[in-house]
Amino acid sequence: MPPRPGLTARVEVEVVEANTALAIGSGDVPVLSTPHVVALCEQAAIAALGDDLEPGMTTVSMRVQLDHLAPTAIGHTATAEATLEKIEGRRLIFTVSVRDARSLVAAGKVTRVMVDREHFLDKAR
Repeated sequence: MPPRPGLTARVEVEVVEANTALAIGSGDVPVLSTPHVVALCEQAAIAALGDDLEPGMTTVSMRVQLDHLAPTAIGHTATAEATLEKIEGRRLIFTVSVRDARSLVAAGKVTRVMVDREHFLDKAR
């Protein structure tokens, strides 16, 4: 079954020292790093697709538009949600958000493109 608007998923991560801005060098504060927030949104988008891609197909990231609005401290859990809003040809456009127990942490859009896995890997070689 091909992907259809409305597909949604949530993924979560506990903030530990290894995924802080300080640990990965994207800042000097011990809070969930922006690169990890982006990765969490991408994971939610992939999870939303589940098994709805044709055999041999996968998706690759094309665009991430994200506002990181609030910090999440070590020991807290951040939960990302992605909803497939629109399909434009091979492009899948997701609305994403990340929340923790206190507030909205991030919000934006993730665009992924459906590709034939083997053809894509051939181009990479």
